[in-house]
Amino acid sequence: MPSRRHLSTTWVIAALLAILYGPLLVHWVDGWLHKSISIQHEYFSHGLLGLPFAAYIAWDKRQPWHSLPDRCHPLGLGLVGLACLMYLTRLPDWMNLSLPVMLAGLCLSLKSTAGLRLQAMPLILVALATPNQLPYLIEPYILPLQQLIASVAGFLLVQIGVPVTVESIYLFVNGQTVEVAPHCAGLKMLFTSLYVALMLVYWTGAYRSRLRSSLFLIGTVAISVVGNILRNALLSYFHGMGQDGAFEWLHESWGGDLYSALMLLSIILLLRLIQARVPVSLTLAVQSPSSMV
Repeated sequence: MPSRRHLSTTWVIAALLAILYGPLLVHWVDGWLHKSISIQHEYFSHGLLGLPFAAYIAWDKRQPWHSLPDRCHPLGLGLVGLACLMYLTRLPDWMNLSLPVMLAGLCLSLKSTAGLRLQAMPLILVALATPNQLPYLIEPYILPLQQLIASVAGFLLVQIGVPVTVESIYLFVNGQTVEVAPHCAGLKMLFTSLYVALMLVYWTGAYRSRLRSSLFLIGTVAISVVGNILRNALLSYFHGMGQDGAFEWLHESWGGDLYSALMLLSIILLLRLIQARVPVSLTLAVQSPSSMV
């Protein structure tokens, strides 16, 4: 059982973190729920699922955490100091990124590298849910994905008799233009799908099998790409045929939420299928020399 002094220290640290980062987390959640945050930061709305899950994992590990010896790693103090400097800049992105830096620094400062390893998964989930400019930086490099989605969506529309012309990332349907922008190319949904896949791999223990986890992550990417092709094909059809209500429903209203839910359900079903049909590892049976005649 942890001593009273240890419990007091834990609660003091928790209170200080709540004071520093509570308003920041409220700002994130409000922006994600009401879409009042920048487009780049909307890419990290999977934090609505991931941050509570990270907190649950950390809480579940409280007994192993208290059993670790108190040991301060010098790098931990450096990370805590760096996080404080990042927070004091008052620059939004630096303040955001100071949270995972602070948490990693505290783990090292309190329990050294053993504590960091113990809390590795919660720290990863927090880091991947922290809003930053990464989507903005990689958007210029996903042009091939945009072109692929536009081409295949155009091909599907042609198959059902819809007149469509595809030029790079643009679809022209009945004189109406639809652009497969980076946001519409499913980059956000790809981020969300991979993040949820990571949570599922940990929750189900599938990470213990490299074969299963690799197939699952590859399948997650495939589901995300195929789903966005179908979504862009429908959006192009609705816009080109003048069905503005259906277009707005799928693009901005709850139709988009339904699409996202179906994608995530497909990912869950994929994992269940892999666990049921794919072995933990591929092993080759080797015959002994005496059995070879």
